[in-house]
Amino acid sequence: MGINRILIEERLSLIADQLQELIELQRLPKAEFLKPRNTAAAETSLRRSLEAIFDIGRHVLAKSGRSDLAQEYKSIAKGLKDLAVVSPSLGEKLIAMAGYRNRLVHLYREVAPEEVYDVFRGVLMTSRSS
Repeated sequence: MGINRILIEERLSLIADQLQELIELQRLPKAEFLKPRNTAAAETSLRRSLEAIFDIGRHVLAKSGRSDLAQEYKSIAKGLKDLAVVSPSLGEKLIAMAGYRNRLVHLYREVAPEEVYDVFRGVLMTSRSS
């Protein structure tokens, strides 16, 4: 069985929706962004986008016969890069964002609003200029 186009399209649609939310949040002045509700919204949209990206990556790797690379988020990103599914530069960004996804999920108590702002700005600015 090949790539599940419906799964991919659903995840891409979710990513597009979350990206729109992130772009709207990016327009806020820093002081407004740092309000708890806005920081939480940015964190959630970023995490959901990353989950969808890694769901797609896991699926592609599994269907490529490389399920061994689809076990952890960083290995998914590395596998996509190594198999040239994504460019080397995007692969490196995904590896870094896999680590940040893990931080958001497992070390959430340590994630400060300023950190979210810095990561959020870096991710959106980089992705929009690429």
